[in-house]
Amino acid sequence: MSVPLLDWASDRALRVRFADTISDAAHDDVRRALAAFERAPVPGQVNLHPAHASILVVVDPLAATAEAVEAAVRATLHAADDLELPEPRLVEIPVCYEPPYALDLDDVARRAGISIDEVVRAHAGALYRVDFLGFAPGFPYLSGLPERLATPRRTEPRIRIPAGSVAIAGSQAGIYPVEIPGGWNVIGRTPRVLFPPPLLRVGDRVRFLPIPADAFR
Repeated sequence: MSVPLLDWASDRALRVRFADTISDAAHDDVRRALAAFERAPVPGQVNLHPAHASILVVVDPLAATAEAVEAAVRATLHAADDLELPEPRLVEIPVCYEPPYALDLDDVARRAGISIDEVVRAHAGALYRVDFLGFAPGFPYLSGLPERLATPRRTEPRIRIPAGSVAIAGSQAGIYPVEIPGGWNVIGRTPRVLFPPPLLRVGDRVRFLPIPADAFR
């Protein structure tokens, strides 16, 4: 495990940073730390928020001093050096890329300079990794989007994005677990329920399976 940097984001949130950039090694460090803190919580631990290359450890500031929390975090991470990570699960998610579910598929194809069918083949042909869950409960941030599909966020976010919408923004892919506002480009929708409870976990691999509109249930 990389030697992390610790810094307090607030009086109750200690950020453990493994790297400044996204990488497979940083992701493994985050997974290993997440497993270690779940198995052996540090004093006052109340929540964990993993990200691309860091993890935020939220604690009750009345339960332990900052020094005690930092010492426990370092000890837990040191002990996690030999922690073996489980093999990631493969979760297959059916997606309809047809109207009325693919709200921005035309725009994504136009920006990429390829056909809609090529966008679908590229998106469904990739294997994705759940880097972390955030933004909304159960929302997976997925790495592995083919470079040619990278698309900026919409300039005008939508007030309502239906639950199950499969979307991309920048170099990332994601799935809206519930109906919420959002600015990602929606290219399809899945009938799978992502939340609650969360369907996906950090480290899972995800593959999208195209389905026709009449199979959407």
